[in-house]
Amino acid sequence: MPHIKNALIRFRIIDKMIRNKYKSYPSKKELREACEESLYGSIDGVHICNSTIEKDLFNMKMDHDAPIKYSKKNGGYYYEDSTYSINDIPLSEDELSSIKYAVDTLHQFKETPFFKEFGNAIDKIVDRISVGGAQNEMSKYIQFEAATSVGGNEFLPVLLEAIQRKKKVWFIYTSFIKGQGKPRKVSPLFLKEYRNRWYLISYDPSQKDIRTYALDRMEDPKILEDEQITPQGFDAEVYFKNAMGITSYKGEAKKIIIQADEIASKYIKSQPIHHSQEIMKESKEGTYFTFKLLLSEELIRTLLSYGGEIEVIEPEDLKKALKERISSMKKRYNL
Repeated sequence: MPHIKNALIRFRIIDKMIRNKYKSYPSKKELREACEESLYGSIDGVHICNSTIEKDLFNMKMDHDAPIKYSKKNGGYYYEDSTYSINDIPLSEDELSSIKYAVDTLHQFKETPFFKEFGNAIDKIVDRISVGGAQNEMSKYIQFEAATSVGGNEFLPVLLEAIQRKKKVWFIYTSFIKGQGKPRKVSPLFLKEYRNRWYLISYDPSQKDIRTYALDRMEDPKILEDEQITPQGFDAEVYFKNAMGITSYKGEAKKIIIQADEIASKYIKSQPIHHSQEIMKESKEGTYFTFKLLLSEELIRTLLSYGGEIEVIEPEDLKKALKERISSMKKRYNL
């Protein structure tokens, strides 16, 4: 890859490190090591030296108006304007060319087992690069689905490291219910993404149970030297086999039967609700689908999204849960 493209990538890495509020004031050495590790997989200084980082910082100031300052007190760099980000600056032709090169390479491996589950994501990147053009200009003719990042993705490396090393982690967690940050010390077991949000599945010894934590509500996660405690027989694939989303309740998965009208049937066939989905029968009244699932909030919300276009035939407890939600909605609208 040409030298200029490497420099543009380093700018992005430096920008991300300076903006990291959980590890502020990165030193020149830390910036160099981060750039070298991302580009070459090493930190020994063979590929990138300190003078290269000095030139990068200077060029970021000159070419991108980056308000970079050095703090003697903290021994590292920071932005004088804390709202600044190089990501707010439109991509240059060199950067677009660099991305296209990487995407073209990645696209060749889309069908390999390693990347199979990311096929749709790769296709979306290819589509965006293929249409090209300035963002403002192209938005007149085409609109891509935008997934808003809720944060927490920056914790993935440290949590993954803890899982691989079988060590416990400590972090501050703020729940939606109580709204107050409290320390947690858990054994991390598995990371799972659901609807553009990352979650940590862990074993909490204080509660002697498996607990799920959203990464966007975490603060300052740290790897401890305490050995991880793994519940006997835990298998992430089995744990989520009969679940929707990130909720997996204990108990037996139930056979669920729904009847969908003609239009809803077409949607459900083209975008299955769950991998266990099967067509039971088709008639004039519509299509009968079966699933094997644990009852969960995600399942209830998914079924409600179809409104009056589907009917739950069984089980009774799922029908009861939907009736209660519908009754609550009727009260809100004075029906």
